[in-house]
Amino acid sequence: MASALMQKSCVSAVVARPSRVTNRSVRVQARPGNWLPGSEAPSYLPEDLPGNYGYDPLGISENPANMERMIECEVMNGRWAMLAVPGMLAQEALGFGNWHDAPSWVYEGGSPTWFGAGMPITDIKLLAVIELVLMGGAEAMRASEPDMEKRVYPGGAFDPAGFSKGNLAELKLKEIKNARLAMFAFVGFVLQYYATGKGPVQCWTEHIADPLGANFATNGTSLPFF
Repeated sequence: MASALMQKSCVSAVVARPSRVTNRSVRVQARPGNWLPGSEAPSYLPEDLPGNYGYDPLGISENPANMERMIECEVMNGRWAMLAVPGMLAQEALGFGNWHDAPSWVYEGGSPTWFGAGMPITDIKLLAVIELVLMGGAEAMRASEPDMEKRVYPGGAFDPAGFSKGNLAELKLKEIKNARLAMFAFVGFVLQYYATGKGPVQCWTEHIADPLGANFATNGTSLPFF
């Protein structure tokens, strides 16, 4: 009897105890370095790698030698893209035609121009040899450096403004983010031209003038069934 009364009083005390309601909320946020929420970043990717969001679905960088090569290739290709994209936009915006038609003089005849100015060398074979010697020589010298960090971020004469003396880690992150954006933009310009036959500036102005009538869904190629 006494045991039953004690159990009843304990249950009554628990039931009668007022519940405490809190207004605290929990914020779920993907960890830095995780490109896909819920996925695990590969352990072989260094935490201090600029722009490391754990993206390596094919496991290409699991081999340290491959990872070093991929890091170098991404930065160098990104720099080329960051030069190419403004050039493609500027040429068309200034009225010198789109990027695709710029080298048409090679197969249509005529002379090369640079922003409307004639070039002294008009032979494509000679231009190719000059480019091979200059660019090939520069790349050979760069490749002779055994330290990947120095190959990618040489500093010195290649940093005349002295930016590398500041927060280098922050600058590396900004560079790789802009490089990736530029590479996506370049691919977009190429696909855009083959879908519409127009340059990025013309496509943009047409889209601004008629957003619903001029977009990827109405060019007749990106979505064939439209």
